[in-house]
Amino acid sequence: MTYSKWRLSCLVCVIFVASSVMASKELITKMSSGFTKVVDQCKNELNVGEHIMQDMYNFWREEYELLNRDLGCMVMCMANKLDLIGEDQKMHHGKAADFAKSHGADDDQAKQLVGIVHDCENTHQGVEDACSRALEVAKCFRSKMHELKWAPSMEVIMEEIMTAV
Repeated sequence: MTYSKWRLSCLVCVIFVASSVMASKELITKMSSGFTKVVDQCKNELNVGEHIMQDMYNFWREEYELLNRDLGCMVMCMANKLDLIGEDQKMHHGKAADFAKSHGADDDQAKQLVGIVHDCENTHQGVEDACSRALEVAKCFRSKMHELKWAPSMEVIMEEIMTAV
């Protein structure tokens, strides 16, 4: 293979990987906006303060520490409202995959996302308090999305928030 063909092959691979990452970021952004549709319902139902709304706003910021158990309660409430959790208080795999697909995921992406949440649930299954466990699972999921470079940027999140207002 000549040097120019090798460079062209590398460029095609980089473009493919970059477009895959961008598609995945867009997917996670769409899924996040799907979750935000039930934020107000859960905020009122749980009577959470503005500090939890601040946590919600900063959720995708990797450097932002998520420490409040009430955020876990909020996550559980939203997942329940979206019918993503089974009676055992764990993610319902089929419904979660369908949720991802309804926001643009293909079968492989949906399976990967479900697998990540499942792994996070297994890692934190020893946490007895349901809200604290949900918080740990959410933090684990956020970390995995950042590792994959799938986490939406704050600019995109701000745009979504401003559009929703």
